[in-house]
Amino acid sequence: MSIEWPWGEVDPDSQYGWNGRFALPVEPDGWEWSLFRTEGDPRGLEPDDTCLVGIPETLVRVIDVGHYDPPMDTGRLPRPQTLLIVLPVDRPGVEGGSEDEGDTIELDSAAPIVMERVSHNRSG
Repeated sequence: MSIEWPWGEVDPDSQYGWNGRFALPVEPDGWEWSLFRTEGDPRGLEPDDTCLVGIPETLVRVIDVGHYDPPMDTGRLPRPQTLLIVLPVDRPGVEGGSEDEGDTIELDSAAPIVMERVSHNRSG
């Protein structure tokens, strides 16, 4: 399912042609790497319906951090400078983690995301 993404805008100087949409999982457990969810069962939505989209309170671990200077061209504004690659703590992951394994949180995003650090562990 794709929705019209209300946070951010098309970057007119981008090399990519972002269409203003964002993909979300349809099956509740089908696309397990996405933090964003619709309120209510997305299988009952029809084209042109409206729905609430958000991230339920989720405890995650940071598996990687990306820093981009200049900011990364994603096709939308604002261009992110720092990305957190995260994985819910209850989901097993590959040692070391990778961007393909988790979901990405853009720290410079226009999306209203609230984060709180609950612990800080460094290994190695």
